[in-house]
Amino acid sequence: MFKNLKITCDQATTICDKNQYGEATIADKLKLMLHFLSCKICSLYTKQNNTLTKIYKSHSKSCKKSIPCLSEEEKMAFKISLQEKKG
Repeated sequence: MFKNLKITCDQATTICDKNQYGEATIADKLKLMLHFLSCKICSLYTKQNNTLTKIYKSHSKSCKKSIPCLSEEEKMAFKISLQEKKG
């Protein structure tokens, strides 16, 4: 039974990412918590990931207040750059 609760670090980071967007199930969260008991690196990853998300969210709120626009020259340069990369 406990074999099903053991996950790899790869799976733990995936669950961590899903959890941030509210997509992790209760079973996923339980597996993650149990994994943290034996893996401090994944625990640290989760803390850092949460911190980055909070920073991003606070920054995005301030960005939404201003409406950044590209000039026509910048738009054209961007289009040319994309076309060159396509082939």
